[in-house]
Amino acid sequence: MPLPQLDLDTDGRPAHRARRIRSEITNVGLSRVAVQLPQGVEPVDDIMVRAGRGVLERKMFTKVYGLRDIPTLAEGEQMEDLLVAAGREALAGGTADLVLYGHTMLMGETDLCGEFPDRLRARLGLTDSRFYGLSHINCASVLRCVELARSYLARPGAGPDERVLVLGGDQGSVADDARVIAGTTVSGDCAAAVLVHAPAAAARPRYRYLAGAGGRDVRFHRSIRMTAEENALFAKVCSMQVVDTLHRALDKVGLTVESLDWVLPHLNNKMFWRTFSSDAGVPRDRICMDLIPERGHSFGADALMAMEHADRMGRLHAGDLCALIAIGQGAYFQAMIIEVLEDQ
Repeated sequence: MPLPQLDLDTDGRPAHRARRIRSEITNVGLSRVAVQLPQGVEPVDDIMVRAGRGVLERKMFTKVYGLRDIPTLAEGEQMEDLLVAAGREALAGGTADLVLYGHTMLMGETDLCGEFPDRLRARLGLTDSRFYGLSHINCASVLRCVELARSYLARPGAGPDERVLVLGGDQGSVADDARVIAGTTVSGDCAAAVLVHAPAAAARPRYRYLAGAGGRDVRFHRSIRMTAEENALFAKVCSMQVVDTLHRALDKVGLTVESLDWVLPHLNNKMFWRTFSSDAGVPRDRICMDLIPERGHSFGADALMAMEHADRMGRLHAGDLCALIAIGQGAYFQAMIIEVLEDQ
């Protein structure tokens, strides 16, 4: 059966008010995204020099990939402080029944003892809430946390006003070698948070979840230990894997890429998203890439930060359809389709 054709407004955007969206039964609402940046900023080229990268690679990252500056923790700042500040802003004085923290960098303190999650819950005022970390799917972890939050809120016996706090963010500056991802991007220090609401919650959300999809390509399981040949193949097929994941998410609600107003991307580099634009048939001006020069890559928090930026800049309007996309080394892919609701 062919997918429904959408009418277009005069500027070529989908005419949303005339459209019917086949949303999933267990759709949920999302609050505005809270983003916390560190006080420090470093030029990408300085980081690459310290990491021992050659002149040609440095020029590729800055001139072709569009990377310029990277947020970096200032002296005395802690990544935990950014996570707490983002979480508090998202909570806005309220509470959450569950905290899910998606991260890429392995955290020994989190993995080996209970001090970090207990301390974080105490600082957020959520000592009675459960806390779980999600890792090992790398930068797909934060959007996957939203999927897990949706499943949690749809469980039998869930209360109508339950909420899940999703946190994302890693400390890329822990080591220069670790923050430069060969042939791809440079990672920074940022934190983001969003509340996921039950479908019948009293609080009106800013966004409505419509559908999501995930994927994995096991050929690239060696991740950062891939050979040069494996890296080259990954670079060739990665965009098409993202396109496939996006199509599967859109198919769940009877939509196509032509339905999208915005793609809120994984902020790796501009060259990747130019390729995606061609492969997916999404115009470049619908892909929010303008954060790449000033923030670079912030692990799994990228798409949430792109959404916060687009909303803050006044680009998002009620009825707009947005695709959030994440790519994790390994290789993992996650896409989420949301609809912007009327502002409160």
